[in-house]
Amino acid sequence: MKDRLPAISFVLSAVVLSSVYGVFAQRNGWFPAAQIAQAEATIRDVQANWKNDLALEPTRHLVEAYEQDRPADATGFQLVDPDAITPGFTLIAGLSKDQDRTAFDVSLYDEEGQRRHVWPVDYARLDPEGLKPLNVMLHGMEVFEDGSIAVTFDAGNAIARLDACGEPIWSRNGGYHHSIHRDETGGLWVWRENTITRLNEETGEETYALNLEDGIMRRDGEEDGAIAVRSFIGGGEQDLSYTGDPFHANDVEPLSAEMAEAFPDFEAGDLLISLREINLVAVVDPESGALRWWQHGPWLKQHDPDFQPDGTITVYDNGSGTGTSKIRRIDPETRETRTIVAGSDSFPFYSWQRGKHQVLESGNLLVTEAQHGRVFEVTPTGATVWERDMIWDAERNLIVTEARHVAPDFFEDGLPGCATKSES
Repeated sequence: MKDRLPAISFVLSAVVLSSVYGVFAQRNGWFPAAQIAQAEATIRDVQANWKNDLALEPTRHLVEAYEQDRPADATGFQLVDPDAITPGFTLIAGLSKDQDRTAFDVSLYDEEGQRRHVWPVDYARLDPEGLKPLNVMLHGMEVFEDGSIAVTFDAGNAIARLDACGEPIWSRNGGYHHSIHRDETGGLWVWRENTITRLNEETGEETYALNLEDGIMRRDGEEDGAIAVRSFIGGGEQDLSYTGDPFHANDVEPLSAEMAEAFPDFEAGDLLISLREINLVAVVDPESGALRWWQHGPWLKQHDPDFQPDGTITVYDNGSGTGTSKIRRIDPETRETRTIVAGSDSFPFYSWQRGKHQVLESGNLLVTEAQHGRVFEVTPTGATVWERDMIWDAERNLIVTEARHVAPDFFEDGLPGCATKSES
């Protein structure tokens, strides 16, 4: 037994030291804390989505629906106040229920909720060597007067412009993600990884790039610009670096010349950006990368800030972790912020991630509640005009990542048409 004591002491000491190191490693992010966390996350993901990855059920694209007032109609559409509806059409992007035809689609609905056209979106054709379609998500969508659309994909590797039948006009591979916005001079603005990028809408050619980390956060040799978000990696004084996904950029849109007069502190072409992880909405000078204006909160994990004609900015406040989302309006000069849409017990509204909104010409708001698979239009006073659940089965909806309203005369040659289109 005496001969074993040194070995036993060594083992016990090693266990104690390993336990102590494990505590400090987890607290300070030392090796192998990140690797363990990644492994645990991978295991949870496999458990939750193995059916998706075997193409048995698209679990990555399904969310729980609200139980109350869910439409019994298979289309999921409820028209509450036809007199208050904004004239025009609504496009809705997401997973296709007809998986034998295409993984994703964009559907066009009229004021009565009838589907009038479908754009099939074949991700496998755009990125044949990439992930399986069910492991990416159609997210960004832009529509053109000729009936074509542009699309991007989260976790994907492509941006493309498709004609009314879903045939590629052009496509480009790369880490393009989240929202797409057109400008007044034939450009599409989008994030490519952490770089603001402008593409020629006719050809897909990149015509502008501004990197977030080097061009905005540390522009012109500045150490960290206005916002220092780097962390100590490895514990050394020279080891300041960016950890994981410190920004999660999710939106960029230019200030139009038409609206510029309403924003005396900005200029036409300035870029409105959203950085989710630091709750930041900012306006960037596209030439220098300087921040003309920025604000942290009161929104949490926000999406889709938009310039408005009255000189305000509206923001989709996800309110992650609070149980309720809001649409907020802020005056960038006074920083006065007010809530213009919020959920209630009788009309819940909560999307802890993703989500879009659009202030319509009528003053109504179109809201995309991604994480409950719902789109709705409300009046400025919050009264429901219509809502649509993107129904998958009795309890679940499809995630809807983008809804867009267009005027009745938006399409230059009438409603888009295609010999292979599906209507219902």
